[in-house]
Amino acid sequence: MTLFLQLFLAHILGDFVLQSDAWVKSKQKKKLRSPHLYLHILLHGALVMVLVWDLRFWLPALAIMGSHLMIDIMRLYLPSKNKHLIFFLFDQSLHLLVLVGITFWWQDTNISLGFIQSAEFLIYATGIVFVTLPASVIIRILVSRWYNEAKSSNDYSLQNAGSYIGILERLFILAFVLSGRWEGIGFLIAAKSIFRFADIKGHPDRKLSEYFLIGTLLSIGLAMFTGLILNYLLKNYL
Repeated sequence: MTLFLQLFLAHILGDFVLQSDAWVKSKQKKKLRSPHLYLHILLHGALVMVLVWDLRFWLPALAIMGSHLMIDIMRLYLPSKNKHLIFFLFDQSLHLLVLVGITFWWQDTNISLGFIQSAEFLIYATGIVFVTLPASVIIRILVSRWYNEAKSSNDYSLQNAGSYIGILERLFILAFVLSGRWEGIGFLIAAKSIFRFADIKGHPDRKLSEYFLIGTLLSIGLAMFTGLILNYLLKNYL
């Protein structure tokens, strides 16, 4: 774990802290001809060696540098219009997989995926997945009869923002219920209400506020119900 944390710290320092916007723009514009691409890779190698502080780690450091270069080149030549978030997550996932692989290789540790078959993992995974998109679909179906009316009252919102807010809201509530921090739910509801109040008060039509309230209560209720079920399963079947 210590080695992985050292490599991960080197990665976030090299990719986010010590890489300037000028470097990023240079790479995007000049691609393979950009000197900043290679400076970026050398910086990663130097950070790895400094944080690990072991000259014997030179070969894994070279492997990290080489893989980072290939991933960055692939990222530079992929079309990114309207898909920046997807490619960013894909890019960072590849980097993290390399760091995990290097950690297990250097420490000669066997990778075991047996935990995936454990009841505890499956209970948590099912609950977390359920409160994301499946819960969104259920709520959308339940409030669909009022959707057109509410939409006509509010034409100034980010695309799919409500869905993402709902997913994050349910994940937070699920975490609060599983950890027994019920007061956190009240804080979350209060914070959301404050931000939403500014939107709702500007519309004399009550349809928007009623639609918002129905959706919020359904979202909170589903998350709390899921958390209670998970707690029951974890206490009685493990």
